[in-house]
Amino acid sequence: MQKQVFKFLAKVNKVILPSFSKQQLDLSKANKLQMVIIGWRWFITKNALD
Repeated sequence: MQKQVFKFLAKVNKVILPSFSKQQLDLSKANKLQMVIIGWRWFITKNALD
């Protein structure tokens, strides 16, 4: 059940949140909000793939 929730959240993230890799964002120049979004997407993706 928990894995299904993370897979759903991953799909929602893909639709709603911006993809910084497509924008070629330099992580050293990212602001705090962008870093939070990157961390959130990483956490959800990591748990959806486990």
